[in-house]
Parts: sequence; C-alpha cells; structure tokens
Amino acid sequence: MRIPIYQIDAFTNELFKGNPAAVCPLNEWIKEDLMQKIAEENNLSETAFFVKKDDEYEIRWFTPKGEIDLCGHATLASAYVICTYLDKNLKNVKFNTKSGLLEVSKDGGLFTLSFPSREGEKCDTPEELIKGLGKVPKEVYKSRDYLVVFDTEQDILDLELNMDELKKLDGFGVIVTAKGNEVDFVSRFFAPKAGIDEDPVTGSAHCTLVPYWKNILNKNEFTALQLSERGGKLYCTDLGETVKMSGEAVSYLEGYINV
Repeated sequence: MRIPIYQIDAFTNELFKGNPAAVCPLNEWIKEDLMQKIAEENNLSETAFFVKKDDEYEIRWFTPKGEIDLCGHATLASAYVICTYLDKNLKNVKFNTKSGLLEVSKDGGLFTLSFPSREGEKCDTPEELIKGLGKVPKEVYKSRDYLVVFDTEQDILDLELNMDELKKLDGFGVIVTAKGNEVDFVSRFFAPKAGIDEDPVTGSAHCTLVPYWKNILNKNEFTALQLSERGGKLYCTDLGETVKMSGEAVSYLEGYINV
C-alpha cells in the first residue's frame, strides 16, 4: 500500500519554524493500529489522516503515543494540503471530528480555524505541577489541559522543567501563559504523557487561552506568541462558543509511505 504523505510547517511562513505536522490523505480509512504505527514512525507531535466524504472531510489526529480529540496545527496543515494540492479552488474546508464540525477558511496565505471554546475552571495547584515547572504559579485553571498563569514572559522562559512530574498529572497537557511584552499573551505547551515534551505551536491550547485572556484584558481579538524554540504566531478572536485562530503554513516534504 502506498499512502501519500506531506509534512507541513504550520503557524509560520518560514521553513523550520512553527509546528511541523504530517498529513496523510486516504481514499478510505485504514486500521487504527496502522495509523498509530505511522504516527510513531513519523515521530512528530501529530500526524493527521483524512478521508473525503461528499463535500466534507473526516479527520483524525495521532501523536506518537495515541489518538487525540483536537489538534490545531495538524488541522491547519491538512487544510493547507487540501487547498494547495488536492482542490486548489477550495476556500472553505469542513472537517468532521470527534470534537464536532471544524471549519477552516483560506484568504490568500492565511488560514483561519474555527474551534470550540474550552474555558478552564479555577482549581487548586497540584504539587506535581509546581515540581514539574519549578515555580509556583499565580493561578491555575483546568479544562482538557491545565492552564497555568504566571506574572511575566520571563517566567515562562525560565521554567525548570521536570517531565516525570508533569506525567503524573491527570490532564492531557499543561499550558503555561503570561502577558506578553510585545504581543497580548505568550504561552508554552507540554504533553509528556502523549510523547510530546514541548509542542512548538499548539492551536488547541488557544481554545483555553483565548477565553482566559478575554476576561483578563477585556477584549476579543489577540495576537499570541508561543515561546518554543521554533516559535509561532497566532491571531485569535473570541466568539463566545468558538475561538477563531489564524496562521500561515509552508510545505517541507511531499512523498509516499510504503506499508
């Protein structure tokens, strides 16, 4: 079996920046364990698989360790592949997912994702979180992920990480955030239980970040920066039940998998 594969750098307009995702278009679904093996072999934070059904696409995302229910950068990368290689006239892509219907629109080189809002609820600070980040946070919230708030951008850069402690937490991942020096807010994202010590740019994390910063900054539109080594910039809008996030993408690789 030959499966097409693309590797796309998402949330950036430069190669070797943003967050790389593998994208595999399928004519029909293959076995789940094969998709998991491909994701593990790719060894990227996410590999996306999609199948066209009528005018929409069914999509699934896999980390090297397992399937996840929502992924921003691999969805952006999938829309990029569809609009660049498979249907060059398409401007709006609809994805059916385990988290519901997701829509991506294309305007020039900018892709805008509409994702469900996931506002966190304030919670106590687990001891493992303090040990895992090496610093006591200002406050902590919980949705799918822990949202951990610090005072300054420098606090986010200076974390002393212990992934073994973060693996003990019951959430999927850990978002850390603070007000930005030159943007509205900055963040980092860690998901060691999913095989991702630090994710370069995390669209799904902004489903929780944006409603938080809406309440703090009393505004609906944001420019956000993820402070990973590769870095990435997102333009976000809070629409109540949904969060819109926009970014660019560039193609790194096009080929086939032989399985």
